[in-house]
Amino acid sequence: MTDRTDQTTETHPFPQAPMAPAVERVELMIGGMTCASCAARIERRLNKIDGVTAAVNFATEKAIVAFPAGMSVADLTGAIADAGYTATPPTPTTTPAVEAGDGAGEHDEHLRSLRQRMQVSVALAIPVIAMAMIPPLQIANWQWLSLTLAAPVVVWGAWPFHRAAALNARHGTATMDTLISVGVGAAFLWSLFALFFGTAGQPGMHHEFSLTAGRGDATGNVYFEVATAVTAAILLGRFFEARAKRRAGAALRSLLELGAKDVAVLRGGGEIRIPTEQLAVGDRFVVRPGEKVATDGVIVEGGSAVDESMLTGESVPIEVGPGDAVTGATVNVGGRLVVRATRVGADTQLAQIARLVTEAQQGKAQVQRLADRVSAVFVPVVIAIALLTLGVWIGTGHGVAAGFAAAVAVLIIACPCGLGLATPTALLVGTGRGAQLGIVIKGPEVLESTRRVDTVVLDKTGTVTTGKMSLIGVHTAAGVSEAQVLQVAGALEDASEHPIAKAIAAGARERVGDLPTVAGFVNHEGLGVTGEVDGLPALVGRDGLMDSYEITVPAELVAAKQDAETRGRTSVVVAWGGQAQAVLMVADTVKPTSAEAIGGLRALGLTPVLLTGDNEAVARAVAAEVGIDQVIAEVMPKDKVDTVARLQQGGAVVAMVGDGVNDAAALAQADLGLSMGTGTDAAIEASDLTLVRGDLRSAVDAIRLSRRTLRTIKGNLFWAFAYNVAAIPLAALGLLNPMLAGGAMAFSSVFVVTNSLRLRTFTSTATPESGSAATPPARRPRWVPAAAAIMLAGVVAAVVVGVQHWAPASAATTLTLLAAGGVIGIAGTVTGFLAARNRN
Repeated sequence: MTDRTDQTTETHPFPQAPMAPAVERVELMIGGMTCASCAARIERRLNKIDGVTAAVNFATEKAIVAFPAGMSVADLTGAIADAGYTATPPTPTTTPAVEAGDGAGEHDEHLRSLRQRMQVSVALAIPVIAMAMIPPLQIANWQWLSLTLAAPVVVWGAWPFHRAAALNARHGTATMDTLISVGVGAAFLWSLFALFFGTAGQPGMHHEFSLTAGRGDATGNVYFEVATAVTAAILLGRFFEARAKRRAGAALRSLLELGAKDVAVLRGGGEIRIPTEQLAVGDRFVVRPGEKVATDGVIVEGGSAVDESMLTGESVPIEVGPGDAVTGATVNVGGRLVVRATRVGADTQLAQIARLVTEAQQGKAQVQRLADRVSAVFVPVVIAIALLTLGVWIGTGHGVAAGFAAAVAVLIIACPCGLGLATPTALLVGTGRGAQLGIVIKGPEVLESTRRVDTVVLDKTGTVTTGKMSLIGVHTAAGVSEAQVLQVAGALEDASEHPIAKAIAAGARERVGDLPTVAGFVNHEGLGVTGEVDGLPALVGRDGLMDSYEITVPAELVAAKQDAETRGRTSVVVAWGGQAQAVLMVADTVKPTSAEAIGGLRALGLTPVLLTGDNEAVARAVAAEVGIDQVIAEVMPKDKVDTVARLQQGGAVVAMVGDGVNDAAALAQADLGLSMGTGTDAAIEASDLTLVRGDLRSAVDAIRLSRRTLRTIKGNLFWAFAYNVAAIPLAALGLLNPMLAGGAMAFSSVFVVTNSLRLRTFTSTATPESGSAATPPARRPRWVPAAAAIMLAGVVAAVVVGVQHWAPASAATTLTLLAAGGVIGIAGTVTGFLAARNRN
């Protein structure tokens, strides 16, 4: 599916770059990616091709590629295949509907397969670990039972890691999958060697706890618990990560579901109801009150008010008549309309907005996971150290068995099982706490953006304001009571279905109670209503209605009306007895917590910007009320995307908060998208964070919680690497039993989980006990320095024991052991110090 564009005018999703004027663009479905580094590798491979600009999205498993017109798509898919992945163009279609579902079934199948592998591996690994770590459970021939339980885990459960490692090896690269596969395979294969060719297979064999590995008993131990623990832990982490990853095309499907499913077309002198997909340009179709407009078109007959809130998010319906354009998926709230279709299928505004959403999602910068960035260097270095360890031990005459035991220990200690839990455990605890506070975080890729955001763009209607029209003022003429005006106007408007009329009727009922009945009610399309209230003829409506009945409006009411409209409010005139008696003012009211929320966002170092499709006067009035200085008004859906893109091009890292379909593309384009849970499904699906309560103060909590979760993940990743890396010298010197390496990994997992559980103490700024949003409560984790000190003491003790077991102890060996202990101790102390400085 390709289309020709002009590179000189295209600004999204690719940055401006000097390319040939005639280019083609194609969207490719990518298969075989296992981590964010895979997406980066494909992107680099494509961008090395002359004239090609590519953006690869790991979350949606898609790539958008711009390439010279003379190049074929096969050249691109071939380059991706050379990198070790698959690429297929989506099936051509006239609308985005099919495309939106591409990959959904494959995603579900992958998740089911991953869940099955994880469940089986965890179930089999638990008894294997228990038997290895608890001597009373080591019954006769327990090692053979461990082999029986461990084999399916290592072969079948870890198969995705083995397959990815083989694929990476063929292309000369290495990832964490490589290290996992090598570590698991080495532990399992050495255990097999010890069982069949060593002494480990003898009945009555028991594991003894020791900090060091004996020189001559390397073939007397099995390490099945290490192989199964690593596999189960990593699979558990991968499953939680895959479940949290957003499904590609969900935003597009929710957009397309807004449209009408069928339509009444005028053909042969009558009406025929057909599916919307069968509409053709030029067809005339009927839209009755309450129905959706089937497609973009122009009104040829009738007049009404059209509610565009589903598409624009704005609350005030638009009065339309013959010659006016209407948009598909909007709702006719008044009279009968006959519309001539001007655009159908993929050319409609709804389909174009859907296209903006998918392009913005594809063009979003990739978040490289910390583990994947480090793995490019970490994995080859660890493998090299293991091989060097084996060579040195054999070269110094200590034997193949002892050397292989030390090499396996290096691989095992360098393959932290806590790494697979570092991100998902923190994410699960953080998202669970967020759900309690009305915040939905959609995935780990969201968190990195919250740390860098410096600008927050806020949609007005439904975000800063309630999104509902309310009666906010009554200005009466001299000698007229407000109660009398509200009874007359409320009674008349109560008979109308117009949203402004409903707001007036609701406001009148709140202030004066029950409303009288109306006789002779007439709805004047686009102007107002007339009727008799308790025998008194009255009118409620706009200036045009007053003029048609030759109603005089006193100067004081004209001034009140002009003042209301200057402040962005909608005003209607109430008249009876040939004279205007009052002006009613209706407006979308500001949420009571919005001003506090703006203060909270400023306290987080964010610059608020109000972005709306409403007029300048309304936007300025709302901004002044809540304390926002920068206002961008009267923008269309595409303009919102361009506005966010311009802010990003100016160096800003942008968060977008919105709730309408027109916000969906901008939410996807922003570095961080936050949607109000009271908004449309399309906006929610296109965002990174959802604020369930619809309270803007939740945006403050969302950013605070996300930043704290990110700090926790980084702390987990640091220990998952540093704790094990620092112990590599111990393993290489033969002072670390691979059994102890398994225990070290178990400890690192416990540390990761415990550290993640601290997120449960996060408190909301929106609750009375936690203070205002502008002054988030400070909490100092005092236990971290103590934990670092305890860990340092433990390392020193381990070094002392190791030195005692090394005979004779050389100066170089002693210095190496002390250096390893010092690295761990310093790392723990620094981490504790930094954590103590962090506030909630």
